[in-house]
Amino acid sequence: MKKIWTASVVCLLLLAACGQSYEETKRITRQQRREAMRRDSAALKIAVMPTLDCLPLLVAQQEHLFDTIYGGVRLKYYKAQMDCDTALLRRRAEGMVTDLVRAKHIEQGGMELRYPIVTNAYWQLVSNRNARIHQLRQLDDKMIAMTRHSATDMLTDLVADSAKLKDGRVFKVQVNDVHVRFQMLQNNELDALWFTEPQATSARLLKHAPLYDTREADLQLGVIAFNETEMRHPGRAKQLALFVESYNKACDLINRHGMAHYRDLLMKRCKLRPQEVDSLPPLKYQHAQAPRQHDIEVVEKWLEKVKSIEKSKRGYKK
Repeated sequence: MKKIWTASVVCLLLLAACGQSYEETKRITRQQRREAMRRDSAALKIAVMPTLDCLPLLVAQQEHLFDTIYGGVRLKYYKAQMDCDTALLRRRAEGMVTDLVRAKHIEQGGMELRYPIVTNAYWQLVSNRNARIHQLRQLDDKMIAMTRHSATDMLTDLVADSAKLKDGRVFKVQVNDVHVRFQMLQNNELDALWFTEPQATSARLLKHAPLYDTREADLQLGVIAFNETEMRHPGRAKQLALFVESYNKACDLINRHGMAHYRDLLMKRCKLRPQEVDSLPPLKYQHAQAPRQHDIEVVEKWLEKVKSIEKSKRGYKK
């Protein structure tokens, strides 16, 4: 009987200890969760994509150039521009790497943005080699992959106009995920597709030829945009100033060492093969500067045209 009583006491003590351990674990977990939320709130969060215009941010993070920034910088990785938009609009990020068209479209929706940096992003319209399209006028009655209210949307219209194609004769197919878009090229699902780097290089390696290049049109549409309301806070303003300094240092590193120096980083973040890294064009990264007025005017003029067309369509439906 004594042994049974002793065993019972031991079991009760063990249960009590387990109960305390479980409660203690829950308490620590809550503390860790609150601390993680606090740190995330303090950090400058920027939405990025697996494209080369984001490379200075990736390099700055890898080389610890952001370490001087109070709260740090957190890069949030997405595969589609619209996901970056959502992160910004829902206050999950204070900034994003994007294009001027999407940014100005967001501003039309009511969120004021700041543009401290123009990136070196350019776009190529790549023809599916099986479609046998060699000239822009051959895009008549063809399908082009793009993202609505973005640079690729505007560029599709510019290309159609330059080829003197009638309205509605080029079919825009919305494909937001850059990896899905590339897979659709490999599967021969579309006639032509818009790519920036490094996906444009991957397409060229597969013998898909570019029909159009925005560098020939003297358009600089890549930007890093920030929520203006957030940036007016003194703490955020200081973070942004230090971020720009770190960005410029990262550009210098890339220009000095070359992109091949960051082979592992590109393979990891952009899902590239060694051959693709070696085939990338020798891009130069410039220090932070605001968008050119010319590019802003081109974008705003196109957005007004689109807004007018959409408004007339809604009126017609009524």
